[in-house]
Amino acid sequence: MRDKYVLSGARLATMEPGAPYGMIEAGAVAIDRAAIVWCGPEDSLPAEYKNWPHEDLGGRLVTPGLIDCHTHIVFGGDRAGEFEMRLNGASYEEVAKAGGGIVSTVTATRSADLDALVAGALPRLDALLAEGVTSVEVKSGYGLDRDTELNMLRAARRLGELRDVTVKTTFLGAHAVPAEYADRADEYLDEVCLPTLRAAYAEGLVDAVDGFCEGIAFSAEQMARVFDVAAELGLPVKLHAEQLSHQGGSKLAADRGALSVDHVEYATEEDARAMAASGSVAVLLPGAFYTIRETQLPPMEHFRAHGVPIALATDCNPGSSPLTSLLLTLNMGCTLFRLTPEEALAGVTTHAARALGLSDRGRIAPGLRADLVVWDVARPAELAYRIGFNPLHARVIGGKLEVRT
Repeated sequence: MRDKYVLSGARLATMEPGAPYGMIEAGAVAIDRAAIVWCGPEDSLPAEYKNWPHEDLGGRLVTPGLIDCHTHIVFGGDRAGEFEMRLNGASYEEVAKAGGGIVSTVTATRSADLDALVAGALPRLDALLAEGVTSVEVKSGYGLDRDTELNMLRAARRLGELRDVTVKTTFLGAHAVPAEYADRADEYLDEVCLPTLRAAYAEGLVDAVDGFCEGIAFSAEQMARVFDVAAELGLPVKLHAEQLSHQGGSKLAADRGALSVDHVEYATEEDARAMAASGSVAVLLPGAFYTIRETQLPPMEHFRAHGVPIALATDCNPGSSPLTSLLLTLNMGCTLFRLTPEEALAGVTTHAARALGLSDRGRIAPGLRADLVVWDVARPAELAYRIGFNPLHARVIGGKLEVRT
């Protein structure tokens, strides 16, 4: 690996304010180890960088590294069987009685050891990396007991050791109430969720805290208790909110300065105002919207009107979004939610970085981390336009150039 070099002959979608996509035609990027030290028009390359080794990209497009800011890629088993059952006419009740739903994933995840969880997640992670992902968030939430929740977070940390990718871990113990605590959600929080959060923090396993605020999961009041412990530990929060109904989670998350509020199909203009005031990112998850055949669109006009940053993510999970393509997510964000291609690309770079609290990436600018993607496309809109096509030429991760073979 070269410590210092220049990417030349590039078209740069810097995602900086100004021109659409922050485009610089005939641009160059100077990289010193893991950092960008200069970028701009190639004919303005400072003399101090002209003698560095050059990697001529032949006019290819360069974007910031892609960031998948909401995933559940660590889990056991799969839900293909119940997918088939539903399409053959089984009701959700029949699927549940057959052991399907989140119960089946919890059972499979609890029965998997650490090595099995890592082995199962690696192909999903590799699929994301093959499309230019350089940072990924991984949640717990399918153990719902102390040992399995901790193992899920350990597996996520292991993924970051086995692959060239930044992994941010999120504790999602408040994902669902396990069967053994049916109708006793508060007891579950007291006896399992909150003690496990403290244990995960003590082991250095958690970067943020999440929960599912919904009628089938936890109320806003119960989530406030989880957020209280997160604040005590100095951990940022985020929240699955307003996915299936309006439960007040978006306002709670915004009031607590959440990094992001995710799903948000049933959010209101008041929620948008609160999120804008707090700087919370609205993370849209079109894979789940598509899979569960949702018809309630997120309030895009309110998010835009009030300046709420909008991110996109795969929500990769075994039940409602078995999606491991962030490029397809770009297309779905445009097609289903009417994002523009520029908004979609910002949603998996600049705003996705913000949703993870990563201020050192998401744009191409001096002083930021050298996480970049080189694409075989003529214009940025192609990344959202094409379906099932991967134009990746190379990934730059922490300054290390990896050319696709």
